[in-house]
Amino acid sequence: MSNKNREKKAQMKHQPQPSEKTFIRLLKNILIVLAIIVLIIPVFLLPLTTAVPMWSWVMLAFADGVMIVVMQRFKPAVRGLSAGFLGMIVVVVLAVMASQQFAGTPVIKGSDGKPIPGSIAVLEKINLNGSAQWITIRGHDVTKPILLHLGMGGPGGGGFATRSLFEPLEKDFVVVSWDEPGTGKSYQAVPMSELTPDRFIEDAHALTVYLQQRFHQEKIYVYGVSWTSILGVWLVQRYPELYYAYIGNGQMVNTTENDVMGYELALDYLEQKGDTKTLETLRRNGPPPYTGQDVVGRYVAYLDVLNDYMNSPRYTFIVPIIPFVAPEYGYVDKINHTRGLIESFNVVYPQLADLDFMTQADKLEVPVYLFAGRDDVNAMSSLVEDYYEKLEAPKKKLIWLNGGHGLGGENIDQFVDVMVNEVLAESDSRP
Repeated sequence: MSNKNREKKAQMKHQPQPSEKTFIRLLKNILIVLAIIVLIIPVFLLPLTTAVPMWSWVMLAFADGVMIVVMQRFKPAVRGLSAGFLGMIVVVVLAVMASQQFAGTPVIKGSDGKPIPGSIAVLEKINLNGSAQWITIRGHDVTKPILLHLGMGGPGGGGFATRSLFEPLEKDFVVVSWDEPGTGKSYQAVPMSELTPDRFIEDAHALTVYLQQRFHQEKIYVYGVSWTSILGVWLVQRYPELYYAYIGNGQMVNTTENDVMGYELALDYLEQKGDTKTLETLRRNGPPPYTGQDVVGRYVAYLDVLNDYMNSPRYTFIVPIIPFVAPEYGYVDKINHTRGLIESFNVVYPQLADLDFMTQADKLEVPVYLFAGRDDVNAMSSLVEDYYEKLEAPKKKLIWLNGGHGLGGENIDQFVDVMVNEVLAESDSRP
């Protein structure tokens, strides 16, 4: 056999067989379809998760459609695919830019679908102690009392992710939600290394003074949950003359004692379930408080177990999801919210290891309303009850809510009822 024939035979031997060709073609098509889906998702989610107007996302969706046609029609195929994918990447960039540019808080509308006269619904950047930070201001009537919502917890949770929970209160209050420094739209307000208790207190104080002056209010109300319930107590303790009342939910009292109790409960719960793998992880981490590397990871390891105990979603699921549906956030903000919560928690929470309100804040000079979930084992209800019993205040009340940690669908109505018919009414009736 000649060398030429041998080479030809060897080439035929190494060529893909028909079945191999079919598989390679199928795999290539699957990868192309997956890449197209990934590039379409940011545009598809614009009307569902952002405040981008219809005309904008429709144009971007149309552009994506054109790029898909380009992929199919241009010859050779490699050129069509290259041009189409490049165009879709440009569309993704434009979608991200649009999500940031058009970020905003929804207008408050009446039953006729038109904005309510005298209402306010704005997303604003303001200067607090030399740093640019963001707030939303929402209410049916700008002359109503101010309720400052310090944020959803964390540290690093921010106020916009749970802003919609307070919509039922917008008829009776002007509700101000704050993205604290280090999270969400205020992610870059100050370096993470500068996040200290005093920084948060003074920024919240500056925000209070700003709201008083802007809305000509002598005093305001302040609400905190979980981590921001700590900030709320500090705030009214240092500046009692500025507040009608403090409202705490999922009140933190003694962080180290609370966390050790939660850790031990998580171990018992895992033993009963027979989850040896997670149990081993928690035992390897040891009991809190945690310092050093990956503080948030070690806390979340047992907090997610407690959430399972309370039949609540795990933090590893809800932390990226909750901000994703907030129209106040563009896509960059949504990512920064998750980044900020992790980074802020790692910096700030270890600074709370010596917190003990039983001795450090057993007397407050403003009325105090504490909401506690009956099933809450994140902020241990037994510690909240002990603190309530010891606390001295002009007026105090402990209100038990259905459910676990913080506000949810099962307790919103009760929360709103107490806020309007007790907290607000009692303040209005004082001379």
